[in-house]
Amino acid sequence: YENIVIKALDNGEYLHLKDVAKVEMDAQGYDSFGFTEGFPSVNMGVYQTAGSNAQDIIEGIKSELVRLEKDFPEGVKYVINYDTNDFLTASIDKVVHTLIEAFLLVFLVVFIFLQDFRSTLIPAIAVPVAIIGTFFFLNLFGYSINLLTLFALVLAIGIVVDDAIVVVEAVHAKIDEGEKDGKKATLDAMHEISGAIISITLVMAAVFIPVTFISGPTGVFYEQFGVTLIVAILISALNALTLSPALCALLLKGHDNEHEKKKSFLQRFYDNFNKGFNATTERYGKSLAFLYKNKWITALMLILSGVGIWWAAGSTPTGFVPEEDRGIIFMNVELPAGASMDRTNMVMEELYGKAKDIKGVRGVTVINGRSLISGAGTNYGAGFVKLNNWEERESDDQSANAIIGKLFGIASTIPDAKIIFFAPPSIPGFGLSGGFEVNLLDKSGGNFAELDQTTQEFIGNLMKHPEIQYGQSSFNTKYPQYEIEIDVPLTKKYGVSVSGIFSTLQGYIGG
Repeated sequence: YENIVIKALDNGEYLHLKDVAKVEMDAQGYDSFGFTEGFPSVNMGVYQTAGSNAQDIIEGIKSELVRLEKDFPEGVKYVINYDTNDFLTASIDKVVHTLIEAFLLVFLVVFIFLQDFRSTLIPAIAVPVAIIGTFFFLNLFGYSINLLTLFALVLAIGIVVDDAIVVVEAVHAKIDEGEKDGKKATLDAMHEISGAIISITLVMAAVFIPVTFISGPTGVFYEQFGVTLIVAILISALNALTLSPALCALLLKGHDNEHEKKKSFLQRFYDNFNKGFNATTERYGKSLAFLYKNKWITALMLILSGVGIWWAAGSTPTGFVPEEDRGIIFMNVELPAGASMDRTNMVMEELYGKAKDIKGVRGVTVINGRSLISGAGTNYGAGFVKLNNWEERESDDQSANAIIGKLFGIASTIPDAKIIFFAPPSIPGFGLSGGFEVNLLDKSGGNFAELDQTTQEFIGNLMKHPEIQYGQSSFNTKYPQYEIEIDVPLTKKYGVSVSGIFSTLQGYIGG
């Protein structure tokens, strides 16, 4: 750049750029700069397009960064400040563990009550078949394995196992009546219960199918949830009419009355369990008879139940979706209008120095000249507080809300700025944070100063409510401004265009 020729003379002399100017490599712009872990950094964000898979995109970005890192200059490295995949992966892992635990619990309960490994094996086979079949149809419908579908499958395990248990119990009943042939016992049982299985399936479908037609953002969640359950229930019914009877005919056999069972530990456990269960059943029958004779007790219980439901509905917190600890906290800093970048940087450095020492905080990134709420400006600052992994923050004082409270305590020691901290929304794309947004509309025809005053009064009254943590508005009329009057005739005299004046001003002092 220094050797760029500005002017060439006839005598062979040249005027280079370095002869009239100082040329050096420097920043592209000075309206914003950031720090990560205390070191200068260039920050960037990647947002997925609608319908894309977040995990695939993030894994692709990470692999590309690993490839590019090999060509980085010495002393340069990359840091991923905010990875939505961390929360998503941790959540899916938890749901998968719950899915496995639910299957094992169902298997254990069925084994205890049926008291026969062969009988238990039939529901244990039917459940995975229904779940795997559900995955096939979810892919066919264009759905992915996400928190909604996995949570629906957790509930589906308890539902789909019922059909197989009904078949096994019905065949057992025929065998207990003296039928020796497992195949004949299965055929007799299926003639009796096939209609009941179809009826139960239709009833459950009538519950979940309407849920899939709910409109709006809420309907998006119910649609995937409902479709997953419906598919699992239908496959379960198909299993109960085909797979489970075939397994019963192959695995179940008639009782051998002549064979004396050895009183093993497991058999003694079964005997004691059966005695306790029969006693409980007998007491339950007596309690029903008592309630039948004293109908006023039943009516009182219904009334109390209704009151309890009404109280629970009124006292349970409501909202679109519950807030969750996503492992990161956003911060937004706003100094008085017109504050310089140096002043903003001093506040951000002080905030960084105090925030990084909080227990449970892994790292802090700050960006001067940018606001998460109000755009760009020398008096703005933004940042990300990355928290330790969830397994490292099991105590309540290291939860996201607890750390936000500590950060607000730090902010109160920095009087030069208005600092707020907030967690990202539970659903990316639904706003910048949790809470709600309000738009004020001036219908009186007043000026901006009056609207600004009304806005601040509204925020002040809003903050008086104990359930409101903070209120924020990006509307501000207090920025210093200059009004420039251009002498148009004079510009014409000197051959200068008005647009040229504006372009020059923009180049020298524009943001």
